[in-house]
Amino acid sequence: MRFEKMHGLGNDFLVVDDREQQPIDWPALARRVCVRHTGVGADGILLIQGSDVADLRMRLINADGSEAEMCGNGIRCVAEYVAVHGISGDRVVWETGAGPVVTERLGDDLVTVDMGPPRFDPAEIPFVADGLDEVIDRPLQVGGQTLRITAVSMGNPHCVVVVDDVDAFPLAEIGPLVEHHPRFPQRTNFEIVQVLSRTRVRQRTFERGVGETNACGTGASAVGVAMQRLGLCDSPLTVELRGGPLHIAWAAGTTVRMTGPALRVYTGHLMLLPSETLAPVRVAR
Repeated sequence: MRFEKMHGLGNDFLVVDDREQQPIDWPALARRVCVRHTGVGADGILLIQGSDVADLRMRLINADGSEAEMCGNGIRCVAEYVAVHGISGDRVVWETGAGPVVTERLGDDLVTVDMGPPRFDPAEIPFVADGLDEVIDRPLQVGGQTLRITAVSMGNPHCVVVVDDVDAFPLAEIGPLVEHHPRFPQRTNFEIVQVLSRTRVRQRTFERGVGETNACGTGASAVGVAMQRLGLCDSPLTVELRGGPLHIAWAAGTTVRMTGPALRVYTGHLMLLPSETLAPVRVAR
């Protein structure tokens, strides 16, 4: 099976043209090949598939085999892939688990994504809110401490917390506790944010099903929205991630626009194991 290794600010993926719907156990394959030291190494597998409701469909299988509704860095990568390989033009409407998403390739490996509107209704995140209409700067008990969280959905759940120093925060310890907190019934992505100015922040992300990643596009979008709702930042906002900056623009009542790079690393071929194929395997004799 042919794949292309790509990344958006270090958030890396195996991109596969799956328009023929190959009979593959994608969760099993992801758990094997995404491992850093014994596999190819990636945060997940991106599948480009046909769609009856959009130009193309994007699916993301996380490194742990779970499937994410949406991925901002991933969708920039598939937008770059289909343009370079002549599958589609520079503007593409994608079917995703979070609804339709539009990408526009600007050239020089740069892609803008209309991420759609943020959602604050706890039922849409989802978040068990005990009657609250939204979760903005609310306390959450985690690991013996109280975090002030802002919960927002960008098609997938996000929990945003403002901290004094993102480097000093024990993300490896607290991240799994927030991801699996019972108030997030479908788990959550967890962003910690350090405000540098009205137009610039630093961010680290603990991604649901992956762990800490170098960048998270939906997370940066959630942060751009949360910082405005908290009155701490303006739009447009530069979000400095460990892999580099993303630019987020949003105004109340509109959709979020995210702009950032998508880079191709190399092309390779995978040898599938019999346990990873859903169709009977025929052995040549």
